Amino acid sequence: MALFLFYESASGFALFEAHGIDEIGHNTNAVRKSVSDLNRFGKVVKLRSFNPFTSALDALKQCNAFGEGLLTDELRIVLETNLPKVKEGKKCKFSLGVSEPKIGSQIFEVTRIPCQSNEFVHELLRGVRVHFDRFLSDLKSGDMLKAQLGLGHSYSRAKVKFNVNRVDNMVIQAIFLLDTLDKDINSFSVRVREWYSWHFPELVKIVNDNYLYAKVVKFIEDKSKLSEDKISGLTDVVGDEDKAKEIVEAAKASMEQDLSPVDLINVQQFAQRVMNLSEYRRKLYDYLVAKMNDIAPNLASLIGEVVGARLISHAGSLTNLAKCPSSTLQILGAEKALFRALKTRGNTPKYGLIFHSSFIGRASARNKGRMARYLANKCSIATRIDCFSEQGTTAFGEKLREQVEERLDFYDKGVAPRKNINVMKSAIESVENKDTEMETEEVPVEVSGKKAKKKKQKAAVADEGDDMAVGKAT
Repeated sequence: MALFLFYESASGFALFEAHGIDEIGHNTNAVRKSVSDLNRFGKVVKLRSFNPFTSALDALKQCNAFGEGLLTDELRIVLETNLPKVKEGKKCKFSLGVSEPKIGSQIFEVTRIPCQSNEFVHELLRGVRVHFDRFLSDLKSGDMLKAQLGLGHSYSRAKVKFNVNRVDNMVIQAIFLLDTLDKDINSFSVRVREWYSWHFPELVKIVNDNYLYAKVVKFIEDKSKLSEDKISGLTDVVGDEDKAKEIVEAAKASMEQDLSPVDLINVQQFAQRVMNLSEYRRKLYDYLVAKMNDIAPNLASLIGEVVGARLISHAGSLTNLAKCPSSTLQILGAEKALFRALKTRGNTPKYGLIFHSSFIGRASARNKGRMARYLANKCSIATRIDCFSEQGTTAFGEKLREQVEERLDFYDKGVAPRKNINVMKSAIESVENKDTEMETEEVPVEVSGKKAKKKKQKAAVADEGDDMAVGKAT
């Protein structure tokens, strides 16, 4: 059986015909030895045709299609033109060697040309790649390198291009930083409490909030200087006049240890750092909410911004999360417990990161597993809508959230929930109604413009009539 080789280069498509395959006997080692010698390899493989790309844009298009395993019209024409025709009902007397099995199966489905991609074919294509510039007499030595470099840059640039409004990498970095900031703020706040408690130990019991405690420490500074004159300023910091008076009374009867001015300065600076971190954490949370509403609005409205961002971060991207089935999404974050249960043949975990959702906490103990499975199903639907829809909307996420609420009522009270198909129809109708409302908001301006034109025309006609009447009267 004759063997043809298809080689995709940076400058065009090339077809080679392999001779002497029977003598080699499909021996991979023999091909590997013959690759290094062009005289020997040239007797085995000969160029049949070469079809160059018309432009750099065409080369990028063919490269993207080949990487995704798609058969373009140009490639189909090249194969049908330069290869023997395959007659229907008869066995094909040749095969085509390709580098990727995916493109080989696509070629066979469209053109019925049998393809093979094995180690023997890969060794032959490796030899073609090594000596390709020598098979083409009109090609100079540096031309192939320039074509490869240009196509490589174009291909990488096309892969890096993204929609800046829907880039999920920013969400991944933001949620990582948010979790790190939570740990750091908690540990720093504990350190501030322990440090300042040597000077004012009663303040810990009065002020519980970490951020508020750091603000109070920054305001009080030296406890011995705290008097009733500062109650108004302390009230602005604490937000409660009774609590401010309590702090002043506690300062008078406190069993403290005096701190030197240098120690107080260090405590104040550290408290200021904790306050700055807390404020930055609040801004970062607002940024995360805004990005999640741009990237995954339905997932955010269904399960919340933080839990949705953790799911995206754990999956690696929004596309990876959309590709996950609901059973995988349900236990994302509990892989260690899952593999331990599989190894010990114990009970597998029922939920992973979605356990932080309020729906799981509101469900009873016996319904937590069923609620997690149902919620994972709805999260999978919302993620796929966010990932593959061109228009961003929260209508589907709100309807899915209503379904989860109805499922909770069904478990607790036995109220029958609505069917999924009816809910999805209502969501689609709400989206269409919003679109029509946006269109109708623009229409009245045009109508009013037309009415104004008609009024002007009527006024002009009336003026002409008046002029004619005046002329007749004169």
